[in-house]
Amino acid sequence: MRGDIGMAKQSALRGYLLEEALAWLLRHSGYRLLVDEQQDRAELTGAGGALRVRGRGAVHQVDVLGDFPFTPAFSLPIRLFLEAKYYREKCRLDVVRNAHGVLHDVNENFMGDGGTRPRRRFQYTYALFSANGFTAEAQRYALAHQISLVDLSGEFFTWLRMAIEAAAAGLFGAQENHAVRRFPVSWMRKELRVALGTCPSEVPLSADTNAAQFKASASVVLRQFVENLRQYASAELLLGFPSAPFILPLAAQDQAQFLSYVEQRPDHPVRLRRSGQAATAEWTLTPQGDEDAYRLAFKLPEHIEEWISGIAEKERQRTLDFKSQFLSSITIYRMHDSGVRAYQLHYEPSELRLA
Repeated sequence: MRGDIGMAKQSALRGYLLEEALAWLLRHSGYRLLVDEQQDRAELTGAGGALRVRGRGAVHQVDVLGDFPFTPAFSLPIRLFLEAKYYREKCRLDVVRNAHGVLHDVNENFMGDGGTRPRRRFQYTYALFSANGFTAEAQRYALAHQISLVDLSGEFFTWLRMAIEAAAAGLFGAQENHAVRRFPVSWMRKELRVALGTCPSEVPLSADTNAAQFKASASVVLRQFVENLRQYASAELLLGFPSAPFILPLAAQDQAQFLSYVEQRPDHPVRLRRSGQAATAEWTLTPQGDEDAYRLAFKLPEHIEEWISGIAEKERQRTLDFKSQFLSSITIYRMHDSGVRAYQLHYEPSELRLA
């Protein structure tokens, strides 16, 4: 997490709030939140309230870092950088290029020290979330370098974007009213993580009483933000892993319905429906034969949708071709008290419908 900064722009505040909201929405996705260097002194370091990851050539600041406890076969333990951007326009190439540079450096940070003590090594991955999508250049670059881009501009996330807009405006106003010269980002993140239950219990919380009047006003804004999120407590963002070089953000309208079904049928066939075209296209996923049991919504990367819709008379066939090559199965990992469980969703080309 970042330490205190100068006067915060509303775009930066929206990004911070989106990252914390995503940590909450992904709370059951299998990733344990890393927020303090004490959780791994070999790989992590901290300065000024900011968490950093050691790379081969530099240390890199990270806002949200997840530790996935399940190690795939023939792989290293996985850690996930989560970065969120809430710009008015599409997220551009420079942001994705920076993500690639960080990822390349931290994944090469392994050098023998001549000793005999074993040292852990991780495979770092990167997921970049954007409230307003990504430019075509950014998408092409991310696909080439295995950076996962997640577009949150869809209808399902309208409630989330509205909550963030309101909270960012409130925090910006409190900052101006109290003439705050350095916005306390670390304090804000800790307040939200405690309220949302995303702060690991083993991490001590330090007292911070600076700028008391501002923090009293900001706390009111943050409490309202948390209340707005909790109104959607049944909502959850699941990470779906298809046979493709990207992840699927699967938004569950009703968490209890989804869990009730998959606990009984961890491996089952599903149906897909696609509505809209190109950048506006959205998908829904339901279990085959029982479409009222649960509903998941997701968007494919925009450049894929533009290819599917590029030639009207080929749209249906391209949809089927893409499904058969890249969406033949989707694996979802979810954290339970007893550990991580995996659910397999699969379907046949004949089960894909166009709305």
